[in-house]
Amino acid sequence: MPANLSPEYKQAQEAFRRAREPQERLSCLREMLRTIPRHKGTEHLQAELRTRIKELSDEVAAPRKGAVRGGPELAVRHEGAAQVALVGPPNSGKSSLHARLTGSHAAALPYPFTTKHPQPGMLAHEDVQLQLVDLPPVASDYLEPWMPGTLHTADAVALVVDLADPACVEQLDVVERRLHEKRVTLVARAGEPAGSEAEEAVLDPFRVRLPTLLLANKSDRFADPEAELSTFRELAPDPFVSLAVSAESGRGLSAVGPALFELLRIVRVYSKVPGHAADPGRPFTLLGGGTVRDVAQLVHRGRAADLRFARVWGRSAEFEGQQVSAEHRVADRDVIELHW
Repeated sequence: MPANLSPEYKQAQEAFRRAREPQERLSCLREMLRTIPRHKGTEHLQAELRTRIKELSDEVAAPRKGAVRGGPELAVRHEGAAQVALVGPPNSGKSSLHARLTGSHAAALPYPFTTKHPQPGMLAHEDVQLQLVDLPPVASDYLEPWMPGTLHTADAVALVVDLADPACVEQLDVVERRLHEKRVTLVARAGEPAGSEAEEAVLDPFRVRLPTLLLANKSDRFADPEAELSTFRELAPDPFVSLAVSAESGRGLSAVGPALFELLRIVRVYSKVPGHAADPGRPFTLLGGGTVRDVAQLVHRGRAADLRFARVWGRSAEFEGQQVSAEHRVADRDVIELHW
């Protein structure tokens, strides 16, 4: 039986997909349950919503720990412009890359399964910070049970493979398959799914589609890393943007920040108080772009509905200081003056 989901339900579902904080996600789940049509075609989804609400309610009331009697937190609080999960097979060099990119002290030892818990760190790109989270490896017989939940609140994946390992093509397939089984689908870029994928997204609100950058590590072991990467891409024709990098030599690491920035389609907006210059400090950031209303929500959470108009300087404006409505779409490096 068709689900025939209402516009109110779809709006709540989209809000759930965007939400990152547990309390906000819980509110969205409750709104989804409140607005879902009640008929036989949605019985399974109703039951799953109730289960998710109970699980998240328990998490909000008492955050989960890594062990029964206490231990490291398995949920990583979002920081910076976006959260990117480092994922890959055993011994692909994830932790070494994480250490080189973020300056963290992640354990990087020459044997598999060194990483046991999430290890966050920050990668600077121009005037924004990207949060990189090193996660345990994924293998055909090994996947930490808490990892899918952690990935469900990430914004993107940096998928690491060992370019020098003859089994890297098969390992890549295993990682993608295991994650797909856990309702995590790796995609080439951020954006709305189309066709059958869009229908699947509506009927399965708990499947996430994470834009993915492929990092072919240990490329320093080849005389011509780009040729080796091309061969790898012929054998593993995934559509991901791919970089040949090396945690050992540092090769290609300067391209990771810009590649993630473009993958996530991050838009930076600088706030301006009337009569004063723009604030040159850390910008407000939007993933995949957005509107003036979205910026207003970041500046004054909960007051976006009170916004009367804004003035814009930058690429999205027809002229400097243009007066625009809340629905005006902003561009990277715009300066915005909000009027309440």
